[in-house]
Amino acid sequence: MILNISTADFVCSNTDYKKCPQNEYPEYAFIGRSNVGKSSLINMLTNSKGLAKTSASPGKTQLINHFVMNKETKPWYLVDLPGYGYAKVSKSKIQKWQKFIQDYLTKRKNLINIFLLIDSRLEPQKIDLEFMEWLGENELPFTIVFTKSDKLSKVRLEQSIDRYMFALADTWEDLPPFFVTSAEDKVGKELLLHSIALTNKLVYGES
Repeated sequence: MILNISTADFVCSNTDYKKCPQNEYPEYAFIGRSNVGKSSLINMLTNSKGLAKTSASPGKTQLINHFVMNKETKPWYLVDLPGYGYAKVSKSKIQKWQKFIQDYLTKRKNLINIFLLIDSRLEPQKIDLEFMEWLGENELPFTIVFTKSDKLSKVRLEQSIDRYMFALADTWEDLPPFFVTSAEDKVGKELLLHSIALTNKLVYGES
């Protein structure tokens, strides 16, 4: 089953989960460290060059951005969340981000899954591992999405993923699922959208 995205439309941006669109459609959030390639991945998945704004400056996304996919058939929300990490913003703004992101993730009733983006070129980062721990502690479902796989050879990519799985094995009894992607080469697009399609099928009560 391949999920076809026929339409992708911006709905709204805000910093308050209470002002998000009504809880009427299944919702999938995308989040990761600054400069992980989130906007490029979202644009690749949605067949759009400019749905999510890309920038050379980390931390460009500063709001909860809602987009509705396939609004005329079986709609679902794609949510672009602010990145975390080394964005050049004040500590007070970072704390504000953390608060409204945590509120959104823990209180948004129709949030089905969180796609946590990880740069496949890097060693396991403490900030990513801590964020995964927080997701686990709050019993929030998430899937790891390794990005920029085109920047590594097949062997180095496998080694990088193995390092992450080994790091997670210290604290996780069951390792989270993961996808390997490349926005440049469109790697992982069908598999990721297939997972969303299967979940939407359950949400909409299809056999």
